[in-house]
Amino acid sequence: MKKIAVFASGSGTNFQAIVDANKGGSLEAEIKLLVCDKPQAYCIKRAVNEGIPSFVFNVKEFASKEEYEKKILQELQAAEVEFIVLAGYMRLIGSVLLQAFAGRIVNIHPSLLPAFPGKDAIGQALQAGVEETGVTIHFVDEGMDTGPIIDQQEVTVSDGETMESLQMKIHEVEHVFYPQILNKILN
Repeated sequence: MKKIAVFASGSGTNFQAIVDANKGGSLEAEIKLLVCDKPQAYCIKRAVNEGIPSFVFNVKEFASKEEYEKKILQELQAAEVEFIVLAGYMRLIGSVLLQAFAGRIVNIHPSLLPAFPGKDAIGQALQAGVEETGVTIHFVDEGMDTGPIIDQQEVTVSDGETMESLQMKIHEVEHVFYPQILNKILN
């Protein structure tokens, strides 16, 4: 069973979906650590509630990305983490972690990449007026959502769709799809 760390920056709904799939037996992994760059993020409370250790940091306390990634790497090594799962982590992964975990960092993105990379993919899709968007799971490289695509699932954009309604539809897909694909990758 692979030992994983989940990186998150916000409310942690995908983190919770991963935890729930793990507890339910549909994801075989050992969740060793939550890594979070926002000391007030709700995902930290989710980790506490689940008894999962957290490493929480503030980037302003470090001189550079390299410095905070070296600290993250120490935490990952201490927890014997083998694989990194990004779940709403809003920072680009830098060279320290990319080298240490080459081919072992995966991300989920709320669009059908290569369309709408980066922040606010749902808003970008609505603004573009597309009839279909979706969810992409991909390996992480040095670019912004440019790593090799593992799998994608489409989500229909209905007439009159709002940011909130489309986000809800995408979350419904993410919370089932991500644990399924992670299970295939990890096992």
